[in-house]
Amino acid sequence: MDRLLSVTQVAELLGTTVRFPRRLIEERRITFVKVGRHVRIPESALSAFVTANTVEPMTLRPAALRRVA
Repeated sequence: MDRLLSVTQVAELLGTTVRFPRRLIEERRITFVKVGRHVRIPESALSAFVTANTVEPMTLRPAALRRVA
């Protein structure tokens, strides 16, 4: 069983305001569970969201840097 996080907990983990996770839920960009009138986000869904939106840094060749300068 996956741990269910409140919107406030998700905001704290992401370092954002509560408005951001609420917008993700409204736009259906993250998986969520409705428990009565409460909305919860599974920990695995949060991890998947972060992984899917992680951008890896580009490695530049030294020759490319010389041409730009």
